[in-house]
Amino acid sequence: MGDEKVVALDSVSLEIFRGEVVCLLGVSGSGKSTFLNMLAGLEKPTKGDIHIGGIPVHKLNEEQITLFRQKNIGFIFQSYNLLPMLTALENVSLPLIFQGIGKTERERSSRKIMEMVGLKGFENRTPPRMSGGQQQRVGIARAIVGNPKIIFADEPTGNLDTHTSKDILDLLIRMARENQQTLIIVTHDRSIARCADKIVTLEDGNIINIKSREEYNRHEDKNPNDEE
Repeated sequence: MGDEKVVALDSVSLEIFRGEVVCLLGVSGSGKSTFLNMLAGLEKPTKGDIHIGGIPVHKLNEEQITLFRQKNIGFIFQSYNLLPMLTALENVSLPLIFQGIGKTERERSSRKIMEMVGLKGFENRTPPRMSGGQQQRVGIARAIVGNPKIIFADEPTGNLDTHTSKDILDLLIRMARENQQTLIIVTHDRSIARCADKIVTLEDGNIINIKSREEYNRHEDKNPNDEE
């Protein structure tokens, strides 16, 4: 930024296993969103390597990384990122269009996923006519309809009330486990972290600790008001 060098991530090293639910936990500015963007191939590191399934993602060009994301990655956004002029069914179908799947198969798969996330009967509803929780369910359905190997969720419950947040989180984790997908959740909410298999806490661009769910929950139960 001008003459100022900003180090968003510094000496970060992490291994994530297939099928794990991983939480990247940290306050605003800790580097967790930058980390997510690099893991997803949206940003390239100035140094270091990123390997997904043996593929050196950091070496792929724009066309290669776009194809890689289409085949392997699903995104769930805090702000939903739905197209308001399209129906819920059409929003869910979008990833399948980019995969070259025909309309009949797209609609069949999208309707099935929408039923799985509790949106049967809402197929023709547009996002402005849906609640926040319903829109987030559309976002989840869109992320998983192509059966990606990895799902990235950036503050997926940040705009929802507590009860809806719990429902959405339970649904997200259940769907990922049923489909044997790796789920990586970025959040500042420590209650969300309790549900992950692995909790990675970031601070000032560094990983300050990595804990299993059991270790993290023991710490939280013992020191509920402590900062990580």
